[in-house]
Amino acid sequence: MDRDWPTFLLPYEQAVNELKIKLRALRKEFLEKGEHTPIEFVTGRVKPVASIKEKMHRRVIDPALLEEDMQDIAGLRVQCQFVEDIYDVVALIRERSDMHVVEERDYVKNDKPSGYRSYHVVIEYSVQMAEGEKKILAEIQIRTLAMNFWATIEHSLSYKYPKAFPEEINDRLKRAAEAAFMLDKEMSAIREEIQDAQTMYRRGQQSPDDPEDPDTGDENTHEDRNI
Repeated sequence: MDRDWPTFLLPYEQAVNELKIKLRALRKEFLEKGEHTPIEFVTGRVKPVASIKEKMHRRVIDPALLEEDMQDIAGLRVQCQFVEDIYDVVALIRERSDMHVVEERDYVKNDKPSGYRSYHVVIEYSVQMAEGEKKILAEIQIRTLAMNFWATIEHSLSYKYPKAFPEEINDRLKRAAEAAFMLDKEMSAIREEIQDAQTMYRRGQQSPDDPEDPDTGDENTHEDRNI
């Protein structure tokens, strides 16, 4: 099936741009109120055409059903400081009227055999195009900084081992995933002290509009094996 990919991807590009702005605005709102923000970083991307085609082949997706069957053409990633923040972000998404939650997958409490942890929320989101309203699916991945570090390393290794990791590397990755989750648990145990210290620092040294504050920052995004 021949497809005009630039035109097809336009609403997804618009959705990613809008959702990044909205999620970053949430972060800024918490900071301006002097409260702990569950959102640390927000990034997003539209899946490259080559990755779309590869996934269609791998999962045997009918081209006519691409918009319904591939939920992550538009992808957002929210990074949090604490595990508890993940569920706060999920609650914020559920409460919004400008997006509708279609599916949730909790890989934080139910990690994958590889050790991968994250919370995936698939939403239906409306964008206003020249020809009218267009509803698309987008996936929001919510994870801690430690979980994101592990996923980034695991993804980079997949370029060297595209089919399967050697057993030794696989075992080390699993142990690293457990170590990263243990770090998250330890940070959660002293979460109140950390948050108090961060609030004191912001009040004394920065305002939410300080250009060094990361609420408008972006990070490199990547296609990972868990999307």
